[in-house]
Amino acid sequence: MNTNTPELKSMLRRLRNENESPERGTLICFSHLRWDFVFQRPQQLLTRFARNFRILFIEEPVFQQDVEDHLTFKVYIDGITIIVPYINENKQEQQRLASLRNLIATALKDVDISESVFWYYSPMAYPLTAQYQPKLVIYDCMDELSAFKFAPENISFYEEKLMSKSDIVFTGGRSLYSAKKDKHPNIYAFPSSIDKKHFGSARQISRQPADQATIKGTKLGFFGVIDERFDIEMIREAASAKPDWHFILIGPVVKIDPATLPQAANIHYLGSKSYQELPSYISGWDIALIPFQLNESTRFISPTKTPEYLSAGVPVISTPIKDVINPYGVNGLVRITANAAGLIKEAMDILSLTRVEKAKWLQQVDEFLAPDSWENTCEKMMNLINEKIASNSEDLKTTSHV
Repeated sequence: MNTNTPELKSMLRRLRNENESPERGTLICFSHLRWDFVFQRPQQLLTRFARNFRILFIEEPVFQQDVEDHLTFKVYIDGITIIVPYINENKQEQQRLASLRNLIATALKDVDISESVFWYYSPMAYPLTAQYQPKLVIYDCMDELSAFKFAPENISFYEEKLMSKSDIVFTGGRSLYSAKKDKHPNIYAFPSSIDKKHFGSARQISRQPADQATIKGTKLGFFGVIDERFDIEMIREAASAKPDWHFILIGPVVKIDPATLPQAANIHYLGSKSYQELPSYISGWDIALIPFQLNESTRFISPTKTPEYLSAGVPVISTPIKDVINPYGVNGLVRITANAAGLIKEAMDILSLTRVEKAKWLQQVDEFLAPDSWENTCEKMMNLINEKIASNSEDLKTTSHV
């Protein structure tokens, strides 16, 4: 899903400038995710934090043959610079680490580290940056990365090190918070939030994108990364059982062989779409899906798409993901099922709802989502950040007078 469209940049620039602080420090983010991959939690938070900070977003390295080690710099919007290290892949592991450490030092050479905030998504950045002493260290633990396919063997070790140095830890969901709350004295749960204006626009869109407009009939849709978490068999079985329903799957395929994906006349892989385009696609769906397997990689996830689907006004069916069951399932906002037969049953029930019944459900959705927004999340995070900075300053003053 391309995050680099002029339309999205313009929207985010306006958003950031609405309440921009005249004096901004520097926030350096170390991420395992590419900025231009999928627009999700890091992008939602950092585009808003750009009101308060100058953002340097440092991605994991790109390894290429026959290249000199170097950095690329790209201004995404005013206040956010994307930095990508490139390293010759022919180097041995220790040489790669040394090169990456040097490139990070180059990227930060003009930054006053003592007045900066380090913000981590990737624990693997810790051994490359442990020598620095920033004003504040924050670990935004959005997923249990150790459970993901191809995770580095030592990621849990470095996460422990990172948490020991962090001033604040945020978690991307309630289940993840429950699993880690005893590992840090200053940890807070901030589940996936919602850009309600953006996704709510789906309720007023009537014209379908060209590649979806030709698909006639009942549509069940999904957007997101199609990877080892995706329940391929559920989609295969449901599509086979209901050939008159169409399954719309939007997003990149990663870490799995595309040849293993189910193929049928009523399964449509539309590829990656920009964040700006998503409401147009959702607007044409009868039902939105969260078809994740139940395994270690999904044990602690809190899918951002849940409130996004709901904000778009589309009924949702999900597999029994803990952070979807509670709060969305228990509040009757999302249907929960574990298999294709259940998916079909729930979908048929949704499709039979009267206009009055759907309106009542939508009212419940809007009331539930009313307090949630990425703006509110950022404000709460920023309050915690400012409180910790003030607390650290007082501690420093006290120590200096001892």
